[in-house]
Amino acid sequence: MSRTREKKSIPESAESGTFWVSTLLDMDSRLRVARGIGKNETQASQEVFETLKGLGDSDGPPPLITDGWGGIDDAILAVYGLVPQYSGKGRPPTRPKADPDWRYLQMIKHRDEHGRLQSIELKAVWGNLNELVELLGESTAYVERDNLTTRLFNARLTRKTLAFSKDIRFHRDALIWEDAYYNLVRPHKSLRLRVTDVESKTKWIKRTPAMTAGLTDHIWTVKELLTMVRVPTPNNTV
Repeated sequence: MSRTREKKSIPESAESGTFWVSTLLDMDSRLRVARGIGKNETQASQEVFETLKGLGDSDGPPPLITDGWGGIDDAILAVYGLVPQYSGKGRPPTRPKADPDWRYLQMIKHRDEHGRLQSIELKAVWGNLNELVELLGESTAYVERDNLTTRLFNARLTRKTLAFSKDIRFHRDALIWEDAYYNLVRPHKSLRLRVTDVESKTKWIKRTPAMTAGLTDHIWTVKELLTMVRVPTPNNTV
């Protein structure tokens, strides 16, 4: 998870102030599956899961591993949770419940007063802890590295600079463009394949996250991206 902050003199409102950016990353392909923006982590994550649910691939959330920030479980319940049927005894249920098949693991970092890492606690929010660790591992390194990548690509997400977005619309547009470039245009070094043909002039086959996920069969050019993908076009620019 990453967040950006508007200029301090601007008051908090639905269109200004501090915003959280939530990203859903597929660990196998490094594909950025969905992004969400909100005034807090729960709102941003809820937008992510609403986008994912709109794709129609599943009736529930995918297996997840996140850091220790709270609110993601509330976002999942808001999007996928169902209120249990009334059994006829006691008060009728009103709150949505998690499905027994949901799997969600948190990696909570404990730090001292100087911010130095002291220990890591693994918490099974939904599912069996041992099964979750075997499936998802014990690290959020992929998404943390992706946060670094997005700050290098997108100056609007760099902390303590003057590059913050002046309008939330353009902030969203910048994230859309960055994700499209990341998924389709930029080859990912960890995804490359070694060429087995000894006569080949190249040692590696470069691949993008979209290629690894089976969404395309080639590395896109910027021209192809601009002419094939529909990008929001606001009336003015910033």
